[in-house]
Amino acid sequence: MGEPPRPERPTAIVFARRPPPDSAPDARRHSIAIIGAGPRSVGVLERLAANAAEFRRPGEHITVHLIDPFPPGAGRIWRYEQSPLLKLNSMAADVTMFTDASSTMEGPVRPGPSLIEWAERVREGEIEIVIDDPALRSELKHLTGGSFATRRLQSLYLDWFYQEALRALPENYRVYSHTERALRVDDLDSGTQRVVLDSGVELDVDVVLYSLGHNGSTPEREHSALIDFAARHELFYLPPAFTTDADTRALAPHQRVIVRGLGLAAVDLTVLLTEGRGGRYERSAEGDLRYLPSGREPVLLLGSRRGVPYHSKISSKIVGDALTPTFFTPEIVARLEAEHESLDFVADVWPLIAKEMLWAYYRELFTGHPERTSISWQQFSAEFTELEPQAVLAADARLRALVERSVIDPIDRLLLPEFDRPLAGRTFGSEGELQAALRDYITADLTLRTVQQHSATLGLFMGLLTSLFTLSPFFDSPVWSAESRVRDLNGWWLGYFSYIASGPPGHRLEELLALSEAGVVEFLGGELSVETDDDRGQFVARSPNLDREVRASALVDARLPQSNVARSENDLLRSLIESGAGLEEVARDAGFSEATGRLSVRRGDTRVQSASGEHHDRRYAVGPYTSSPVVGAFSRPRTNAIAFRENDRVARAILAQLGELG
Repeated sequence: MGEPPRPERPTAIVFARRPPPDSAPDARRHSIAIIGAGPRSVGVLERLAANAAEFRRPGEHITVHLIDPFPPGAGRIWRYEQSPLLKLNSMAADVTMFTDASSTMEGPVRPGPSLIEWAERVREGEIEIVIDDPALRSELKHLTGGSFATRRLQSLYLDWFYQEALRALPENYRVYSHTERALRVDDLDSGTQRVVLDSGVELDVDVVLYSLGHNGSTPEREHSALIDFAARHELFYLPPAFTTDADTRALAPHQRVIVRGLGLAAVDLTVLLTEGRGGRYERSAEGDLRYLPSGREPVLLLGSRRGVPYHSKISSKIVGDALTPTFFTPEIVARLEAEHESLDFVADVWPLIAKEMLWAYYRELFTGHPERTSISWQQFSAEFTELEPQAVLAADARLRALVERSVIDPIDRLLLPEFDRPLAGRTFGSEGELQAALRDYITADLTLRTVQQHSATLGLFMGLLTSLFTLSPFFDSPVWSAESRVRDLNGWWLGYFSYIASGPPGHRLEELLALSEAGVVEFLGGELSVETDDDRGQFVARSPNLDREVRASALVDARLPQSNVARSENDLLRSLIESGAGLEEVARDAGFSEATGRLSVRRGDTRVQSASGEHHDRRYAVGPYTSSPVVGAFSRPRTNAIAFRENDRVARAILAQLGELG
């Protein structure tokens, strides 16, 4: 894949206010280095501004260094310079960088516009920005709350948020933006932190915040073997990578490419290798979408463990009774934590979440669409409540009987085992049967998630989302068993959540259907396995859903690289671990011990833990590579966003630490 393109090296200087005079005799001068300048970093910058007045002392001047080779605000992932075809997988109304009335934090709440509200203010002339690209101007003009914005438009929103954060800083702050990479951080005898940049520049600061976002890692053993195999046989192999940075130019027109994965990375890859190569879509008079190939596309052979794409985003609205947590609440979580010396997620928590999800689904079905049911919600809920959580999770005979006699249309009958693995145990007599079955599945799934009469699927989503909000503060509790922390919380659970809640916009799945009909995409099935054939120099894929093997000269592992601080491609993270100044978290108890791949930070204020077990007074870290709960840099409005709360705690801890330095 190679290193992503770098911006120009010169260091930019941005002053939030006129810099204070250096000659001030009684000035207390402090400095902060924030390494990484993406949305999470500028979220902390905004919180520094929000909390500055409370911590301000007479004569104090604070310098903030933002260090990132990519533009501040957007950073690497959301940078403007990427394909205009790539989009967010959240609707414009569901994206914000601002705290709001739902935010529970010590610092002051400072509301601001969501992405769609920002777009409306730009259209009205209340916010002034210059957009040179006609396509972006058109997108902004037609954007609605239900639109899925391009990443380039999101980049403009993030840049504006960054500028707002700068403007909110008081006059005793100044901000320098360094378009460089930080290589390492050294402890000086005085306690000062020396940040060494790849240009050779050294910055001496009081406090360092590592905010590096998603970063790649050196290949795992399996991927290294595939890289070697591809090199020996002159084949194409792309290990897990960030789609925007992946180089797929070597894939030839009509070349057969096995793609492992059917999540967002696979969707983005498909977009870039079809529309990105000149293909286009047109809609017939009957409303059917057709794909018109350019002739430059490879043939994409898609498969995964489930064998089906992530569920699309939901466009329906809740119309039944208000959804409130019932079987998995903060009070229940607190009781579990108090009553157990060691908690297992699968045994103790997951069945409760499963029952909460199905409760929310059927509550919306019965109260919002009673014509689709044969008994009342009161009757159904009374019987459902009596079922044990494990019975609900496993969809035992009692639940199946209840659902079959009370839900009229089979399309509305939701049982979690089939929902999670829709192809499990199914076999097809021919390739054509498999393709037809997958197209039928995707068509039905789109109906369930976009047609208002099936708003129960939104109930399911809300049940899952509220369960995540309930669970997240408890994510890093020491009461979890070590095995459950690695296997479940940092393993399959996040993937399961993404399968339901973090899928692509609905139109992407409609496009996938059109690509399948055009022969550009072929589905391989579930439980996909890929082997190498040294004799013939080919990749070989198999699925138990169909008795065949598929051979190809190219393989793509369509997923993000797994975060691993010890094997990170980021020099700074690796040096932190290698020097002993940072520690890779190890989940350990009497019967289990395994590294999680994450940087160990203190619960609450995210101070970095060293190999000696001590937490550094002047080093903090936030992001998906840390032992804190995995959260997004931006969030849905009015959801008391976890990331914003953590940003506030970290900003306040940093300001308090500067105060202790005198």
